[in-house]
Amino acid sequence: MTDVSASPHGDVPETTEPVEGADESVDRTGADTVGHSVDHPVDEAADDSVEGSDGDDADDTGDSDDSDGEEASASRTAKRLEEEGDIAADYVEELLDISDIDGDIDIEVRNGRTYLSVIAEDGDDRLRDLVGRDGKGLEALQELARLAVLSATGNRSRLVLDIAGYRARRTTELEAEAQDAVEQVRQTGEPVHLKPMGAYERKVVHDVIAEAGLVSESEGEGPRRHVVVSTGD
Repeated sequence: MTDVSASPHGDVPETTEPVEGADESVDRTGADTVGHSVDHPVDEAADDSVEGSDGDDADDTGDSDDSDGEEASASRTAKRLEEEGDIAADYVEELLDISDIDGDIDIEVRNGRTYLSVIAEDGDDRLRDLVGRDGKGLEALQELARLAVLSATGNRSRLVLDIAGYRARRTTELEAEAQDAVEQVRQTGEPVHLKPMGAYERKVVHDVIAEAGLVSESEGEGPRRHVVVSTGD
């Protein structure tokens, strides 16, 4: 196991900011674009991350047409994301060991992000307890994993953590809710306010609304922040 600076027993960097492409899979096997939002175009892309975390990705060759430079930049990005996955996986594995919970950890790099998935072994349902109510435990663990990456590398991470398939199931639910809102707006012409949800979930909704050709925006602050779907008129 890789020795992670921000271990469960150690201090993590003092920060109150949450931290949020080449397709490439990593051996220890385990997305998203901004929805059509009229308030802040990168609001949900930043979702639970901090903008500017991709500074390492910039091509510093000074020639945007230089294919060699672009390939080198893509290679550096892929390597950095793989490193993020390894660091976060070691951190999560240590947490599981402390909790005496077994789980397989899969890592995948795609669309400029690292995705870490923890899957239960031998039907062990205790992983679901880590997800917490409405995924709040999962979000907290994801933040800790990102802080472990920040502590070890100095780079902010947009890593996405999933446990026991929660995000996949939740994404399916959110897409259905968004489609219902689309139909309601088309039938009535009136805006539809969805219930409050986290930034990652809002982004899923924004993507569905954008694909449907309608307009979505985020309103409210903190725990009351939610998506409003409308025709945009």
